[in-house]
Amino acid sequence: MNGQKAVTPSAEDIAAAASAAKGRGLPPVHLWNPPFCGDLDMRIARDGTWFYLGTPIGRFELVKLFSSILKKEDGKYFLVTPVEKVGITVDDAPFVAVDFDANGTDQDQVLTFKTQVGDTAIAGPDHPIRVERDAETGEPSPYVMIRAGLEALIDRKSFYRLVELGSHHDGWFGLWSSGVFFPVIPSRELENI
Repeated sequence: MNGQKAVTPSAEDIAAAASAAKGRGLPPVHLWNPPFCGDLDMRIARDGTWFYLGTPIGRFELVKLFSSILKKEDGKYFLVTPVEKVGITVDDAPFVAVDFDANGTDQDQVLTFKTQVGDTAIAGPDHPIRVERDAETGEPSPYVMIRAGLEALIDRKSFYRLVELGSHHDGWFGLWSSGVFFPVIPSRELENI
């Protein structure tokens, strides 16, 4: 590099490159493997708010653009263009499932989730639901896979609605979607709540 230090691109540089590369639908970030350019002072909070240099990004279209070039590798998150790759911080999950639709009942039920940036995913074999419980408080943190290793934290109001649709199966209370049962809590523990 002729003795020159690599410069980490700014959010504006990444947005311009992403806009230039964007076609119809989501960009093929799984095919892009540019060199790592450093970390960007960008963070996605647990509530789905995107921050740049400590300030919330107020433009929805810019957040949507950044979310379309998000990639997860080895447990770390990156914004990727065909020529640049920068690291960002994600507090929990990069997306928040803010709503869902339920069609059908029991084993024939289909749950379709929508994220804060407008992505949708139908829970099933390729988009599993999982629930982690805090070891100290027992509080559940439910997630649904949106795409390519990127999950959405299911917001509280949606989770309460989901619980109303749950049923018992093989000793677990959980949810059916697309013919798959997703366990939430052992049935015996539910009796104690």
